[in-house]
This record gives sequence, structure tokens and C-alpha cells, in this order.
Amino acid sequence: MKEAEAGGRRRIEELDYLKCLLIVLMISFHLVFIGDSYPYAKQVVYTFHMPVFLVISGYLMNVQKSPDQYLRTLLFYLIPYLVMESGYTVMASLLPIREHIDQLTVGVFFEKLLLHPLGPYWYLHTMVVCGLAYFGVFHLWPFHPLSRMILLGLVFALLGYWGGVVSPTMAFYFLAGVVIRHSGVSILQVFRPSWLALAAFVWLAMYPVNLQSSAPGGILMAYLFVSFALAAYPVVGLVLRRPLLFVGRNTLSLLLFSPIFTILCKSLVSPLSFDPTAILFLVVSLVICIAGSLIITWLMDLLHVSPLFFGKQRALISY
Repeated sequence: MKEAEAGGRRRIEELDYLKCLLIVLMISFHLVFIGDSYPYAKQVVYTFHMPVFLVISGYLMNVQKSPDQYLRTLLFYLIPYLVMESGYTVMASLLPIREHIDQLTVGVFFEKLLLHPLGPYWYLHTMVVCGLAYFGVFHLWPFHPLSRMILLGLVFALLGYWGGVVSPTMAFYFLAGVVIRHSGVSILQVFRPSWLALAAFVWLAMYPVNLQSSAPGGILMAYLFVSFALAAYPVVGLVLRRPLLFVGRNTLSLLLFSPIFTILCKSLVSPLSFDPTAILFLVVSLVICIAGSLIITWLMDLLHVSPLFFGKQRALISY
């Protein structure tokens, strides 16, 4: 396993690889035509793709930074979130998309921005809210680590079940990542590679009762997906390692900017309708969404916008 230093902890290639798979699945099923063409596959993917993202995010978030460093990290999740969610909410009131807002008022705007985000930006909202709670519990309460985990779980339950600020299910996936980090065990010791995981995953996916992130079967599907993906990495990585890791290291850019291109790709449905499988549409759209998002990030680096938007000189990670 080749690693590079990043943020006081070694960069784990396998996590970048997993993030690549997850962001590609996210973009694929944010294409309305693909979601409508393969509704059951969409249900399957939605069962595990963002939960696994949040486990990885909880594991990688480092509360041992100084308060200034940590809060700066959260700030540069918050800034892109506020900008992109504001734009998405306004566009949802103007365009005939699935999340269309019939009447956008100031109250509705701030309700979406602060409590119930539209589009994929809920992930950043969850990261900021859970990240603040995580930092507060681990810095303000001098308890035993296990007691801190329990307290953080109670805070997440309060925010989710009673406050409605975050999805309780997604907050607890984030908490799972936090628990792994503080257990002293590498995440790759928790998620073990196995080719047989694919058979178990498919078997579970055949039963709709499992297609919920909060269901026991859904939780197991998330684990099995990672297990199979890790087993495949040495084989897939022989040919595609560099592009997979490049995409995986730039998932924030793809999360932020891909919705612009998923909307534009609707215009490709008719010209590519000769393919009844919609696979050609999917491939072309993925290329456009990924390349377009990376180009926007590159231009922001070039125009020196990245320090204000992402909090760093270069947002496009190429190493």
C-alpha cells in the first residue's frame, strides 16, 4: 500500500480509490435519465454510497488540530456549501427539475440553506454540523474516549431526531468513522478485502427490505461493497490506478460542480436515444461532468479564486 503524508496522517491510496468509485456512482444516479432508466439500481446505490463516504469522512476528520486549524477546515467546507447551495436553491425555483421550488421566498431560501439542503450539498451541511459537534465534544468535555463517543452519539441523536438539522442515519455513519479513528485500528483493518463479498452483496440487494441505509441489511451492504472494492483494487489498479486516485483526490470539486453538468447533460438524451441501454449516455455524461468540474477547479486555481473558496492555493490535487 503506497501512502503519502497528508494532514498529520498518511494518505491511504485505497480511500482515494473508494472515494472515486463513490463519486462516480453519485454523479451517475444524479443523471435523471439514468435514475429513471435503472430505478432499482439507483435504490441499491443510494443504500450505501453516501453512508460509506461519511464513514471515510468521519475517519479522516482530525480534531487533534489546533482550534484555529480545525475551524478553518470547517470554514472551507462551509463557504463552498453556502455558495453552491444558494445557487442551487435559486435555480430550483427557475428550472423544471425534480426538486423544483414553486415559490421561493426568503423563508424558504434560508430553510433550505440552514436546515434542509437541496441536491448533493446536504453532504457538506452534514460535514459542518457533525464536525462542529465532534470538535465541541472532544475539546470541551474531558471524559474518557468511550464516554465522548457516547456523548457524541447523543448529540447526533438530538440534532437528528429532535432538531431535524441532519439525517440521524448519516450522522451515525459519520460517527462510525470517528469510532474507527479513535479505536487505534486502521480503517483497512476494519474493512477487509474479499471477493466473496460481491455474492453476499448481490444476495442482499435482491430484497427491497435491505435497500435502506438504516436497515441492518443496508448497513451490511455498505460493508460488503467496501470489502469487494478493496479486493478488486490490486487488479483494477494495475491499469487505472493513476486516474482513479486523481478523481478520488478531487471528489470535493466533483461534488460541488457536477450538478451544473448533470443538468446540462439532459440535452444529450434525445441525440443518444438510439442506445436503448442508456450506457452511451452515461459514459458521455460522466466524461462531461468529471472533466467539466475539474476544469472549473483548474480555472479557479489559475485565477487565484481557490484561496478564498477552498482555503488553499491549489484546489486541484494532482499528486
